[in-house]
Amino acid sequence: MSSSLCVLCRGTKYLCGKAYCPILAKTRVLYKVAKVSDELFGSSPPSIFVGRIGYPTVFAGPMAPMETGETSIYDFPELWVSKPIDDIVSMRLGLFLGRKTVSVKNVDDRFVQDLQQLVLVLRPVDIEMKFAKKPTGFSFSEYEPPMGPRAPIEKLKIVSMPSTARVVERVYSDVDVSATDAVIELYRGGVPVSQIQKIFSVGALGNAKRRRLVPTRWAITAVDDIISKHLINERIRFFKHLSEIQVFVRMYAKNLFISILVPGEWSFEWMEAWFPNSTWNPGGVEVAIEGDYEFFKPREDYASIGGCYYASRLATAEYLNKISRQAIAIVLREIYPGFDIPIGVWFVREQLRAMYSQQPYRVSSLEEALKIVDKYSALGSKTWVKKSRLLTFLLKNKKLDLYFNFR
Repeated sequence: MSSSLCVLCRGTKYLCGKAYCPILAKTRVLYKVAKVSDELFGSSPPSIFVGRIGYPTVFAGPMAPMETGETSIYDFPELWVSKPIDDIVSMRLGLFLGRKTVSVKNVDDRFVQDLQQLVLVLRPVDIEMKFAKKPTGFSFSEYEPPMGPRAPIEKLKIVSMPSTARVVERVYSDVDVSATDAVIELYRGGVPVSQIQKIFSVGALGNAKRRRLVPTRWAITAVDDIISKHLINERIRFFKHLSEIQVFVRMYAKNLFISILVPGEWSFEWMEAWFPNSTWNPGGVEVAIEGDYEFFKPREDYASIGGCYYASRLATAEYLNKISRQAIAIVLREIYPGFDIPIGVWFVREQLRAMYSQQPYRVSSLEEALKIVDKYSALGSKTWVKKSRLLTFLLKNKKLDLYFNFR
C-alpha cells in the first residue's frame, strides 16, 4: 500500500480500496490496550465468549469495554447494519475478554453460572474483572464478530444485576423443555437472535441433565438453523406460493446481495463469489464461487459453505413468514476486492434482513429477473446460472408456472 495514499486519505476516503481503514482500526485498539491494566471495571453489553479448541474443555469468559452505562451496541449486531466497518471493528476490538478453562459439562460451576446470569438479563451489566496479566491481542473470525484483547481471568465480580426478562426467566427455569423448543419460545417472545445465541452458548437452555456450554461459533449457527427450520416446517410450507417473481438487491461495503424469489415449493440456495483480494480469496487470480442448496425441505447435513448459509436462510425465511408466502429462493453474494477482513456471519444475516425490508423488483419471468441480476452483478447472470443448481433446474423446467404471464 502506498504511503502517499494514506496521507491523502487519512481514513476518510478509502483510497486503498479496502472496506475499512486498517491504520485507524489498529491505532484505536492500541490506544485502548495502553489504558488497561490487570483490572477492568465496565458494563458488559452483556457479552460472553466460549471457545471450541480443546472441546470438551474450552476457554470461556465475559467481555466488557472500559466504559460503563449503555454499552449494548458493543454486542448487538441487529444495530450494526448501517454502521461503517471501521466503527464496528474499532468498537469490537475495544471489548476485553477474561477467559478461564472450563468443562462444557460443568454448568453448575460458579464461574459458568455467573456467565449465565450476565446474558440472561439482556441489558448491560456492571462487572469487575481481575486478570492474571495485562490483556493483549485481538482476533477475527468468519463466524463471530471481531474480539479485542484477552487474558486469563482470576476473578469476576458482578456489581449490578438488572432484572431478567420474564420470557427468559421462564425458559431458563424450565428444566424439562428441549433446547430447541426453548430457542423457539425465546424467538416468539421477541428476544433478538443475537441474544438467544449467547443464552444458548452458556448452557442456559434445555433439559437440566443435557445442558452444556456450546462454543460461540457453533451456537450462532445452531440458533440460525433452529429458528429457520421452525419457520419453514411449521409456517412457510403451509403458505400459498408467491404470485410473482421478486428480486431484491442490496449493495454495502464492497458486498452485493441479490435474492431471487420464484413461485414454488420451498427450496433454497445460497451462493458466494469471492473476487481476488477479498477475505477468502487473497491470492487468487479468478473469482472463487461456492454454495449449497436444499430442495423442498431444510437440509439435515451441514452446509458445505458454512454458517452464512444458515444466516441467509433465516433472513429469507423471516421475510416469507412476514408476507405469508412460500417460494424458491436463490440468494447470491458477490464480495469485491478490499473487503478483506472476516467479521462474522451476523453481517450476512443483518444485511439480508435490511435488503428484505426494501421494496423488491416484481417481474413475471425468470429471464426478466436475470436481466436485473446483470444490471448489478459484476459476475453476470450467465456465470451464476452455470454455478447455481436451482437456477439451472428452473431454466430447464419450462412447464413451471413461472413461464406463464402472471399479469
